[in-house]
Amino acid sequence: MTHPNPTSGDARDDQTGRFVTQPNGHVRPLSPHISVWRWHITMAASILFRVTIGAMTVAALIALAWLAAAAAGPDAYAGALAFAGSPLGLFIGFGLTVVLFSFILNGARHLINDTGAALTIKPANLLSAIAVWGPIPLAVLFWIALFATGRVSL
Repeated sequence: MTHPNPTSGDARDDQTGRFVTQPNGHVRPLSPHISVWRWHITMAASILFRVTIGAMTVAALIALAWLAAAAAGPDAYAGALAFAGSPLGLFIGFGLTVVLFSFILNGARHLINDTGAALTIKPANLLSAIAVWGPIPLAVLFWIALFATGRVSL
């Protein structure tokens, strides 16, 4: 793909909108990613992995609050357990379970890629699809098992 180069050195003279003047005064072409790249499952897996890292931070804060409630005494701990057993608490728990499975599957994908395996398109797409879509059914199965064994109830 050939792009015209502005002759005057000023991005304002560029009628194509493909060039920008940087703070240092140099004229550079805009990144072509907007016009070249298209959405792909490996991009979704990469973005999802970054989101799960942030969500795991929230999970760590919730675990810290649970430990603080346990340290604060029986009344605070009972309140924390009551919240965890509420519909909102169960919803948050389910969401964090999805995040945990996503974190595990994406971590496994990265571990496999770090060995040099699955770096071609077909296996990379397969691992990415597993990492993107796998956490939801795994979390559903996990919570079905929790309800079936009586460990969680409404």
